[in-house]
Amino acid sequence: MKYYIQSDKGKIRKVNEDAVDVFEKDGYLLAIVADGMGGHQAGDIASRLTVEGMGNKWINSDHPFSKESASEWLKEAITEVNLQIYQKSLDDINCQGMGTTVVAALCSEQFVIIGHVGDSRCYFLQDGEMKQVTADHSLVGELVRSGQLSEADAEVHPRKNVILKALGTEKDVEPDIIPMDWHNDDSQLLLCTDGLTNKLSDQEIQSLLTGETLSQSLVEQLIERANTRGGEDNITVALISNADQKAGDQL
Repeated sequence: MKYYIQSDKGKIRKVNEDAVDVFEKDGYLLAIVADGMGGHQAGDIASRLTVEGMGNKWINSDHPFSKESASEWLKEAITEVNLQIYQKSLDDINCQGMGTTVVAALCSEQFVIIGHVGDSRCYFLQDGEMKQVTADHSLVGELVRSGQLSEADAEVHPRKNVILKALGTEKDVEPDIIPMDWHNDDSQLLLCTDGLTNKLSDQEIQSLLTGETLSQSLVEQLIERANTRGGEDNITVALISNADQKAGDQL
């Protein structure tokens, strides 16, 4: 497997409330992307605690995993870090009200387990076709799924950034856990925050991913395109492939 990651604060915001990291151990890979809740205090702390907390659990866990045990591990990791963030917000007045999204991919050479809370997304690219794996835990996402709002109208809805579920805002959280299989050697995963998807359509993202070789330059192109369209939000991207070549770059 190989991966490339980058996080950018964008053109407007003074603080990057996103966080990203990748952890490797015993032939497995864990990629985590988190987006601290905008407009709340300490969003950057919440996202950092998510990545660090899950990463520490990963480092201290036993491997290997089956698909079933990997799914259980990822669910447990997300619920544990949710409680840590929630408790931190209660104990520290400067952190009251903080929260974060999370989207994580636990990858072996055979399978992938996706876990997520919020509106940060995972896409799966195979044979030139890209599909969104996660379902946004957002107001407009629910309206689209219930047939009350079209996808086109959702893109311009005044409350499109209202999320219905996040880490740290409640004592308990139920993450979505999605098991998948790698199907061929050129399959790819994209994990990203809404700083990317609010600026680039799925069609644009797919065009870039299918037209370029997986590289750090490709990650930079995605972020630069979002920035040229305003860059009002932080932008974070993680690209993962099950190809044999090993890489790992972060800017």
